[in-house]
Amino acid sequence: MSDAARAMKEAHQHMDIDKVDDLMSEITEQQDIAQQISDAISKPVGFGDDVDEDELLAELEEMEQEDLDKELLNVGEASPELPNIPSSRLPSVPASKVPSASLDEEDEEMKQLAAWVS
Repeated sequence: MSDAARAMKEAHQHMDIDKVDDLMSEITEQQDIAQQISDAISKPVGFGDDVDEDELLAELEEMEQEDLDKELLNVGEASPELPNIPSSRLPSVPASKVPSASLDEEDEEMKQLAAWVS
């Protein structure tokens, strides 16, 4: 036991409470600096905390809609010339070619319609 007491006495001869307090203060300061460095490293780069995901999605949708509108407007080039219209008259169907049964039916329907109206 006396050896232990003597060793403790020798260890404490070079120690002073002020030195211990200074050493503890330095350790605390270094731990604070290490914490600040760790916080700075762990922050995401390029994006702040104020990024709104809904706003970004709305902007993306708007850009996609603009691209779609451009595609729809540029579907194809319009032809510079209109097709030619025939200058001759189209042949008409002679009255003799129209079946007489259909004329009789139309006349009968017209008579019924006139009777209904009056």
